[in-house]
Amino acid sequence: MSKHHNFLLAVATTICGALPAIAQDLTADTVVATVNGTDITVGHMMTARAQLPQQYQQLPDDVLFDGILEQLVQQTVLSQQTETAPKSVELSLENERRAAMAGVAINEFLAEPVDDAALQAAYEEKYATVEPEKEFNASHILVETEDEAKALVTELEGGADFAELAKEKSTGPSGPGGGSLGWFGPGMMVKPFEDAVVDLEDGAVSAPVETQFGWHVIKLNESRMKGAPTLDEVRDELTGELQQSSLEAHITELTDTADVTRPDLGEIDASILRNMDILSE
Repeated sequence: MSKHHNFLLAVATTICGALPAIAQDLTADTVVATVNGTDITVGHMMTARAQLPQQYQQLPDDVLFDGILEQLVQQTVLSQQTETAPKSVELSLENERRAAMAGVAINEFLAEPVDDAALQAAYEEKYATVEPEKEFNASHILVETEDEAKALVTELEGGADFAELAKEKSTGPSGPGGGSLGWFGPGMMVKPFEDAVVDLEDGAVSAPVETQFGWHVIKLNESRMKGAPTLDEVRDELTGELQQSSLEAHITELTDTADVTRPDLGEIDASILRNMDILSE
């Protein structure tokens, strides 16, 4: 049974229901239902909503409210039918708590802003020696045979509009967009295609070019020299890289200084991780 089965049932049965009037001074500890003595709070509902798949989170708030509350009521009733949690459940809860608390620690560590001087140093290290390179904006028409490509060149030489021919004749995914490939740099296209583009002048059309995709007729719309990006353009990228590097170093330091013991169990058969039966022993 799907883990979201209960939620879907709840939504199906409450989608036509109206959201009851609720006071606005709610807190995470506000009780919204009590099931055989067990309270369900607004906080429980909030965390349940946050864990839903994205398509469910986009449902209207009133539908989500009723659906989540009904799901939690059903889960509470079911959970009360057994007095002792299976070992697999206990271990799963321990893992979930461990992961959640690790996430909190990571968020707290990353909350410290990245120093501007560190950003500048990272920028200079990464981009100081970057040489300007040529970028190209091209369009193409892709067909199956060389004869078809030659016929296209003839039409273009006769004054046909490249974009209209691409929409009409191209078999590639860019055809409906007039064959436009946008901007690209060295190494982003297969070599025969790139070699043909490099040899073109702005506005020129190539002879037929064969690649593994078929035969291309290429138009170089324009080209430009692109140098290193500005710091502002890559600020978010560099911030993420510095945070990741800093976090990895932080975790390594914590692990190295922690009191970690690993008992000598000899050679362990790693396939034991697939043997779920031992959880019930």
